[in-house]
Amino acid sequence: MILYDATYKMSFFEFGIQIPIFDSKASRTFAVLINHSHLGPRQSEWHCDRIDESITREDLERVHSVGYVARLYSKALEDEIIRTYELIDPQGHYYRYDPGAATEPLEGLFERIRQRVAGTTQCARMALAHGYCFYFGGGMHHAQHDFGNGFCLLNDVVVAIRKLQAEGRIRTAWVIDVDAHKGDGTAALTFGDDTITTLSTHMARGWPLDAHPLLPDGRPHPSFIPSDIDIAVGPGEEDEYNPRLIEGLYRLAAGPRPDLAVVVAGADPYEKDELPSTRDLRLSQDQLFDRDRLIYRFLQDRGIPHAGLMAGGYGEAAWEVYSRYLTWALCDRLGDCSNGNEAPNGLR
Repeated sequence: MILYDATYKMSFFEFGIQIPIFDSKASRTFAVLINHSHLGPRQSEWHCDRIDESITREDLERVHSVGYVARLYSKALEDEIIRTYELIDPQGHYYRYDPGAATEPLEGLFERIRQRVAGTTQCARMALAHGYCFYFGGGMHHAQHDFGNGFCLLNDVVVAIRKLQAEGRIRTAWVIDVDAHKGDGTAALTFGDDTITTLSTHMARGWPLDAHPLLPDGRPHPSFIPSDIDIAVGPGEEDEYNPRLIEGLYRLAAGPRPDLAVVVAGADPYEKDELPSTRDLRLSQDQLFDRDRLIYRFLQDRGIPHAGLMAGGYGEAAWEVYSRYLTWALCDRLGDCSNGNEAPNGLR
């Protein structure tokens, strides 16, 4: 199943935020799917076009501190957005932000982010019902317990899992994070909890691992809290990315089978990505296609419900990664297309 509501925008340009997140990441991916000769006529079988889930303040407070959530529902919201999205540089100048170009108030971004949390939660429900769902949004894995971080105001990954746990729908979950940047918020929020196991494959250096080890108040920076399995890939080691990922997946498989897996399927390791902080990881489209098929087959072969999230992907080319993989995945789910659904090399 694909969860995509075309009325929800990916970009933030109407808020004056100039981070290179484009609506084309979702819209062009979807266009490829509905124009496919086999998938298009069967759209009703794989497309859910509405996000009906709702997210309450209580849902957020299961994951984020009461104080932080209170700030998001107060006049402090604008300051939290400015800091989270890094809209003012250390010299006090606007950075990737032009309030004069905004057509919507900055505070309106909060509702959009809550909608994305709702989408991730609905995607997880649909994965439990159908075995597989991919949501065109989500993956805000940098948000921490009491502050937003790295363009992530809320951690939808953990909010969704905690909500389903609170409802008794699941007890355990895996988070498989293949965004370019370490899934630091998710690791910190779930550290020491044996009901959620985290795997993160990411750049060995750079953001967020270049942060100061202490927060301004002197506390240790939570970005350095380890995932259960961390796989760091350095510059020039791209050929080792998928072999190391395979090893990590089998380390996961050595533990108990979870009730759900959430996959943070960032396209930002792509060699065409336009965010400067991803430049240390330059995977080809073929390598990313293998990455996504590896994870899909690994979970499918074990009967683990799989909720995929679009996550990071910056610039005009991000859609290329998703459209290729999702065409393959949907053809596999529908038993159609004859598109070469064999398992990638290295996965048994």
